[in-house]
Amino acid sequence: MIKAMIVDDEPYCCEALSILLERYCPQVTIAGSYHSGADALTAIRQERPQLLFLDIEMPRMNGFELLENIKELPLQLIFTTSYDQYAIKAIRFSALDFLLKPIDREELQRSVQKAEQRLLFPLQIDMLLLKLNNPAHHFHKIAIPTMEGLQMVTVDNILYCASDSNYTVLTLKDHQKVVASRTLKEIEELLEEYSFLRVHHSSLVNLNEISKYVKGEGGYLVMSDNASINVSRSRKESLLKKLQPSRS
Repeated sequence: MIKAMIVDDEPYCCEALSILLERYCPQVTIAGSYHSGADALTAIRQERPQLLFLDIEMPRMNGFELLENIKELPLQLIFTTSYDQYAIKAIRFSALDFLLKPIDREELQRSVQKAEQRLLFPLQIDMLLLKLNNPAHHFHKIAIPTMEGLQMVTVDNILYCASDSNYTVLTLKDHQKVVASRTLKEIEELLEEYSFLRVHHSSLVNLNEISKYVKGEGGYLVMSDNASINVSRSRKESLLKKLQPSRS
């Protein structure tokens, strides 16, 4: 069971979400519902929920301010709000998902499934990943978390990685695609000691597999499999520094 809490200043929103969870997400048990950030702060620190459903626009202490006070706690976060302009900021807080009110049953189920998948990998697995993926150990393979478990992938066999919401799709040289149950940022951290570079908010590439860079505002890359990867304007300079030899 997933231990969850709901924080929303509107009691009827808490009640509606509780009903949806009880009916359609039986793997979730609700440890409490709170209508203010201050009350929730105390309860979260005491109860240590695994999953938090959090409204953003609340009086006195909003959702983001609450998170600043519990950012050290390991929990999965799903924002619930009526205002979609908060989506980008929510992503920066590493939210697992972002649900707009009124909450759709199927979207809620998908969000809870994401949380369930994340919680499949306890501390022991994370420690195993650290050991397997440490370049100092000279492994030629890294362990990629997937929905089925861990898939061992040869680093040099990875062409590029693309973000797909809270998942990452790795494209390999043999045209195989591996769907990792991790964000692109997490995969980037996994590969940062190897020859990989983030060239776009949604793309990470193997520098050794770049065939051509085509100029433009940001430009784009042609990879060894002829795929085109856009380069963002903000990341163009760091890419060119990697591609061009230093001048004495």
